[in-house]
This record gives sequence, structure tokens and C-alpha cells, in this order.
Amino acid sequence: MIDRQKPTGLLRIARAFGYSLQGFMHAWREEAAFRQEVSLSLAVIPAGLYLGNSGVERALLVAPMLFILVVEILNSAVEAVVDRAGMERHPLAGMAKDMGSAAVMLSFVLLGAIWLLILSDH
Repeated sequence: MIDRQKPTGLLRIARAFGYSLQGFMHAWREEAAFRQEVSLSLAVIPAGLYLGNSGVERALLVAPMLFILVVEILNSAVEAVVDRAGMERHPLAGMAKDMGSAAVMLSFVLLGAIWLLILSDH
């Protein structure tokens, strides 16, 4: 087993932040769906902040949009790993990609349901 020193403290935080920025840049550059969802968030987040009558409502209107971005990044990561494993068609590869897509779709359903429930009370 290789015994390597892992960074700690501020160095670890700085490196983790750098890796996160790289992840955002990869998602932005390589994934049209992520770019579209970021564009949608530019409308949804300000609208949610404006339309919510309380801090809880504003959080509930904004959070699902951020959740969509998280799920899209994870879906893209799954797709990248599946593609890296091989380009031949395999039922498990297709299943993994379809399940990632389903997670994104359910995130959109969550966004719509929360907006409908909160705004129907106004």
C-alpha cells in the first residue's frame, strides 16, 4: 500500500475548491443540458425570491432549482464513467444512463410540484 501524505487544513480546502471549480467548468463546457438548466435558474431563482412570502417559501421555491443542477452534474458524472468504461452497448450501461435521466426528470417534477403547491396558496 502506498503511504502518501494527504493535504490537511486550508490546503485541503483550497484544493477541494479548485476541483469543484473544474467540475463546474467541465459541466458547463461539455453538457448542453447543464447550460440550459443554469439559464432556467437565472429566471427561476429570482422569481422564487420575489414570489415567496416568507423565508421558508423563498427557500422552497429556490432549492429545487439548485437540486436540479446538482442532479444534472451527478447524471453527467455517471454518463462520463459509463462512457469511459467502454463504448459497446451493454444493458447495464443503458440502465445507468436511463436512471440518471430519470433522476433529473424527477427533480423537475419536484420543482413543479413545490411551485404549484406554494403559489396555489397565494
